[in-house]
Amino acid sequence: MTDAERGTREAMSKVDTAWLRMERPTNRMMITGILMFAGRLDPQDFKRLLQERFLAFRRFRQRAGIGVNGAWWETDADFDIDWHVRTAALPGAGDKAELERFVSELASEPLDRSKPLWQFHVVENYLATDGGRGSVLVARIHHCYADGLALVQVLLSLTDTAPQPEAHAELARTWLKRDRGTVLERLLEPMQGGLQKVFTVGEKTWGKVAQMLANPGVAAEIAHEGSEITRELAIALTLSDDPATALKGKLGVVKRVAWAEPLPLEEVKLLGKALGCTVNDVLLACAAGAIRGYLRDLGEDVDGLTIRATVPVNLRPLEHAKKLGNHFGLVFLDLPIGEPNPLRRLERVAACMRELKGRRQAIVAFGLLAALGMGPAVLQQPALELFSRKATAVATNVPGPQQPLYLSGVEVRELMFWVPQTGSIGLGLSILSYNGRVHFGVIGDNRRVRDPDAIVQRFGAEFEKLLLIPLMEDWAEDITPGDAAATLARYA
Repeated sequence: MTDAERGTREAMSKVDTAWLRMERPTNRMMITGILMFAGRLDPQDFKRLLQERFLAFRRFRQRAGIGVNGAWWETDADFDIDWHVRTAALPGAGDKAELERFVSELASEPLDRSKPLWQFHVVENYLATDGGRGSVLVARIHHCYADGLALVQVLLSLTDTAPQPEAHAELARTWLKRDRGTVLERLLEPMQGGLQKVFTVGEKTWGKVAQMLANPGVAAEIAHEGSEITRELAIALTLSDDPATALKGKLGVVKRVAWAEPLPLEEVKLLGKALGCTVNDVLLACAAGAIRGYLRDLGEDVDGLTIRATVPVNLRPLEHAKKLGNHFGLVFLDLPIGEPNPLRRLERVAACMRELKGRRQAIVAFGLLAALGMGPAVLQQPALELFSRKATAVATNVPGPQQPLYLSGVEVRELMFWVPQTGSIGLGLSILSYNGRVHFGVIGDNRRVRDPDAIVQRFGAEFEKLLLIPLMEDWAEDITPGDAAATLARYA
């Protein structure tokens, strides 16, 4: 570390400041991820790898500071790699249930604010579901460093496409696209100045934004007379609150995580093609069906109900994700848990996604986060609560490389991650594809989701229902929800 770096401060971006301010005991703003290995990962080898690749990002030697007038980054003069990399052993059989409990505990614990806000835990005795033994790497990184897509790619930058480390550079060529201009340039081209308008709202008319947050009725008036950007903001502010279910309510300080057995990605793609929708549509429809079944088993009447999930939308080209920082917006996606017909449920999810793609909702959310970061901290909590009431879950889908990866020469068998929930949202849904398989995970507040395994176990069953429909129908004709209902009634 140079003398110039020692003790110096660097201003944190407004969006990253907003995420730092969101930290609450009931919702830790950490992105938690796990990498499961086919063999043993040596902790000392891993530390050397971190020194070479992870700490090449100067930001990860810096800790976050926050004051009345904003937040900043400053280099940690006492940085200790041994504090940031811990070893652990699972009790008992060291199986999936024990690993889920261990990761749940870590997802509930805060990171130390006096140090850079990240930590790795090397678990050395995991028993995989197929009976094999191997290590697991659990990563915890605060959201203020970067968004989920960026941090997943940072973690994957530690890996190689072959057991030999010299193959490291190959991943960028086989997975990421070429660098095509700055993030801002790529954003402004399709938005035609829309992003600039959002920042105008944030910087020059904060009083109007604060008025809209304090009194959503004002937003209804603006919706009739504002620009496209301010109309989108007004629409978001005037959305109705999500319906009351067991998933909504006061949160505790304990999180619980679970993940499902992976699905074959090729089957998901073929199903989406057969039913005229995207892979993302299929997976989110399966998640909606799993939530429906979970709530019905709790005795809740969900028929006719639609809940919303906030879905992060990447606002930069994939090849820029490793440049850190938070560069994403949010959209509200309808999850029709009250629809009993799985094909109609898929149609409704796909229709909602198509509608959102033609709107500016994500870019507005990005601008609003910047406005919250530059505005008074006292206004951020009521603003978060206002938006939290409009959704029940956070749903994230990150595309990963479709080839086996190696870390310190050890093959990565499976990947999973969970993003934090904001405000009073108590459920997170995560989808990640890797090496030809799709991984689905849930993180839930213990008061709201006491058994996340009960949701993830239904995910595969919902996919099988959708898969059965085209297998039993005539592809020469359109497959209708009525056909689907008849097929399921006969064969499911």
